[in-house]
Amino acid sequence: MAVVVPVLLVLALIVYNIMLFVAATARFDRIAPDIVAAHAVSPSGEGDGSADDGVSVIESQIEGAMAGYDVEIEVTCTEGGASSGDDLLTLIGGLRTYRCSMRMRPWPSSLSIAGVDLGAPVALAHHRDVTVDPWRPGVVM
Repeated sequence: MAVVVPVLLVLALIVYNIMLFVAATARFDRIAPDIVAAHAVSPSGEGDGSADDGVSVIESQIEGAMAGYDVEIEVTCTEGGASSGDDLLTLIGGLRTYRCSMRMRPWPSSLSIAGVDLGAPVALAHHRDVTVDPWRPGVVM
């Protein structure tokens, strides 16, 4: 009994953390494309085409939607499809790819007993890439 109970407790903690991560991932995969499609095609910024036009709004909206989970959200934007020559297409912005990243630290992450750190040393991460065309509202590539 003294050998089996600690092993079962550790297995129960692992299963609990995996179930929380799977639930958070499912929610994140559902809401990230919707929020990106809603806010990325018409960013509320300077309108100069910079990559930071809608990133902060998208990040705050995803954080608000994931309020029940203890996750860290990070959104980055990369501009794609722009040519490097002196032709007319350099004036038109290309497709934008928003990389939404979710990090979750397993529970207990900061548990320390008698100076021994018992928390998980790593964070679970999940990424979702959403490509949108800023010239066609609501179009997800």
